[in-house]
Amino acid sequence: MILLLLIAGGAFAQTAPEAAELTKLLNDFLAGASRNDPAVHERFWADDLIYTRSAGRRVNKAEILRDLRNAPAPKPNDPKTVYTAEDIRIQQYGDTAIVAFRLVASTESGGTTSVANLLNSGTFVKRNNKWQVVNWQSTRMPSPDQESRLQALTAATAFHDAITSGNGEKLNALTEPAFVWTDGSGQMTRQEVIERLRAEKLKYGKPDPNKMTNVVYGDTAIIRGELTGTKVTFYTLTLFNQLGVWKAVALHTSP
Repeated sequence: MILLLLIAGGAFAQTAPEAAELTKLLNDFLAGASRNDPAVHERFWADDLIYTRSAGRRVNKAEILRDLRNAPAPKPNDPKTVYTAEDIRIQQYGDTAIVAFRLVASTESGGTTSVANLLNSGTFVKRNNKWQVVNWQSTRMPSPDQESRLQALTAATAFHDAITSGNGEKLNALTEPAFVWTDGSGQMTRQEVIERLRAEKLKYGKPDPNKMTNVVYGDTAIIRGELTGTKVTFYTLTLFNQLGVWKAVALHTSP
């Protein structure tokens, strides 16, 4: 009898009669979020939402919608992120449900695709026959060091290729807006570098893969090496990882 009671109690917590509806609601939301559709956010989040982002920032529904509506219009070469859900778990308690899943964020940028995994958990409440989220928590899953180094190296290789090929649009996608290149003559912003590439006034050597070090400290990667050309130039490239996408934030070169 005790065993039967324990099984019955566990079954109550795990049973989700409306799992199919909640799963569809989640997948529809992620598809809309992938195209930055404010309408799906309006439908998905409750007015009394508390959302704790993976970066440690707590926001409400009004702030989410404001950020979406104030975001600049996307450009053709901007990074594109697609969100999907894996390992979905749903527990329903009457008009309240807990939905936990692994969020997979696949971002295409500069010809490469980066993937980030985050553990997300949401509390849904059914009001007026409509499910909405009142609480959301997102936690980024760390990548193994070897995988992080490989991803950073791939981004650095694409960065060097963009400069040597004179591809300003690709360089724009691979760098942060605040990117700065420092050399013996001073500093150049990202826009200044792109303008010099377009005018074919920028000379850049070829990275020597045999003389390179790659170190990752959490979300920051430091890549050092040599550029070969008419003369040897030493470089230090700093990259930052945001949602699985490595972007250059600073470059320092010197003879």
